[in-house]
Amino acid sequence: MSSTRTPERPAAPGRPRRRRGLWAVLAVVVVLAVAAFVGPRIYASVESGKAAAPLVASTAAGSATPTAASTDATLDGAWTLAPGGTAGYRVKEVLNGQDVTVTGRTSDVTGDLTVAGGRLTAGTVSVGLASVETDSGQRDNQFRTTVIDVARFPTADVALTAPVPLGGLDVGSSVAVNLVGTLTLKGSPRDVTVPATVQRTAQGSVTVTGSLPVTWSEHGVQAPDLGFVKVEDTGTIEFTFTATKA
Repeated sequence: MSSTRTPERPAAPGRPRRRRGLWAVLAVVVVLAVAAFVGPRIYASVESGKAAAPLVASTAAGSATPTAASTDATLDGAWTLAPGGTAGYRVKEVLNGQDVTVTGRTSDVTGDLTVAGGRLTAGTVSVGLASVETDSGQRDNQFRTTVIDVARFPTADVALTAPVPLGGLDVGSSVAVNLVGTLTLKGSPRDVTVPATVQRTAQGSVTVTGSLPVTWSEHGVQAPDLGFVKVEDTGTIEFTFTATKA
C-alpha cells in the first residue's frame, strides 16, 4: 500500500528578509531606549565630576603650637583682604531627573575687617560677579546677563552687623563663629547668619572660610528653567579669604 506525500511548500523568499528588518528595527528601538535612560546618568556623572571641591578650612593652622609670643600678640586693628581669595556658588541642575552639581568661582574678593577688644567689630566683603566662571561659557554668559545682570549689579556684598567674639585667637589656632550681617545680591539686601571658621596662621594673617545655604528667589535671583534643564532654587554660597593687618 503506497501513500502520497504532500510536497513541502518552500518558504516565501521575502519572509526571512522581513524578519531581519523587524529585528533591526527592534534593535534600534532598544538602543534608543537605553540611550534615553543611561545618557542623562552619564552626563550627570561627567558634569558633576567637573564641580570644584567644597571650600573648607585648612587643618594646617590648627596643627601649629601657639607660643608665648603669639599668645600675647593682639588681633586688634584694621585688616585688609589679601589677593587670592575665592568665592562662588554651588547649585544643582536637573536634567531628565538627574542632578548635576555646578560650581562657579572667582578670585575677585576684596574687603576690610576691624578687630577691637578681641572681637570682630566691623567687616565688609565684596565679590565681583562678572568674573565668576564655571566649566561652561554659555552658562556663564547666562549668569552674567539673564540671572544676575552684572551690568547693573556687578558685586555681591556682605556687611557685618553684629560683633563676633574671636575667643583669644592665637597663632596656629582656629575658632568656629557665626557671622551676622547683610548680604546684598542683585540689589536686594537680606539679613544672614553665616557659619564660618576663623584661623590665625603662623604668618600672623587670618583666614576666614564659610558657606551659606541660600534660596535664590529670596535674594531676587530667578533660577533658570530651560525646560530640558532646570536649576534648583536652592544652593550654597561658599568663600575663603585671608586678611593681613593694614
